[in-house]
Amino acid sequence: MTMGRLANRTAIVTGASRGLGRAIALALAAEGAGVAVVARTEQVWDERLPGTIGATVAEIEAAGGKAVPIRADLTDRDDLPRLVEEARAALGPVSILVNNAAFTAPGRPPKADATPAATPAKAAKPAKPQTAQADWPAFIGTPVHAFRRHFDIAVFAAYELMQLVVPDMLTLGEGAIINISSVASRIPGDGPYTDFGGGILPGYGGSKAALEHLTNSAAYELQPRNISVNALSPSQAMMTPGLSYYRTDFDDIGSEAEFAEAVVRLAAVDPNAVTGRTIGHREVLDGTFTPFAP
Repeated sequence: MTMGRLANRTAIVTGASRGLGRAIALALAAEGAGVAVVARTEQVWDERLPGTIGATVAEIEAAGGKAVPIRADLTDRDDLPRLVEEARAALGPVSILVNNAAFTAPGRPPKADATPAATPAKAAKPAKPQTAQADWPAFIGTPVHAFRRHFDIAVFAAYELMQLVVPDMLTLGEGAIINISSVASRIPGDGPYTDFGGGILPGYGGSKAALEHLTNSAAYELQPRNISVNALSPSQAMMTPGLSYYRTDFDDIGSEAEFAEAVVRLAAVDPNAVTGRTIGHREVLDGTFTPFAP
């Protein structure tokens, strides 16, 4: 496949075994990019979390696209340079990076030689610190290691992957980095508060807020080098396996395919037109910020 808006470019998409990552990988490949499909999952280990890197690649290849599966654990720093090297060796210099992976569902896939459970037990909740009580604020019951893992994946891994692929982009004279964010970065907003019926996500939301600031900082330095850096948030709830794992009671549900189209447009955007933005995917599709081509 050589035709399309992203013909002959190489993309890395993290968290691409399911959900938005899978949809993004399919959309980039459909526009001509060779896609490195990166995630931990090589076999389905929990029926509530379907999808594997091999399955995503098979879908791309069946549609005539080019892709390579790369298993990587973004909490393992040794995996980061390796995954970039493998993507570059298989597909060529990287000019598109989509930092999509996030720590959203409890548990981790088993080791490669483990036997998956046919009917997995319900994931255990993390143990609460000894000082936590039932009527205390929920964040007190979140272990520091769980809070830190959000940042390990969504911020530190994203930061290092950006450092690893930008040299390719500088050599090519073009590039696009799309960091997938969330409205959780702005919840609960400024206080004081009157409605305490909703929930907060200190680890997930906090890591996304940090990712958005990283987006601004990188965009400021890279715009003169013809490299765009933007953060893209769903404008509506996306019923991905990760979100569905927790709740399904949403009235306004968005389309994974439409979100992926917004990523394609940001991958092809002129950095002097749109960069350093945190944008809702509907705003990209509607052309609110600049003249995006339909």
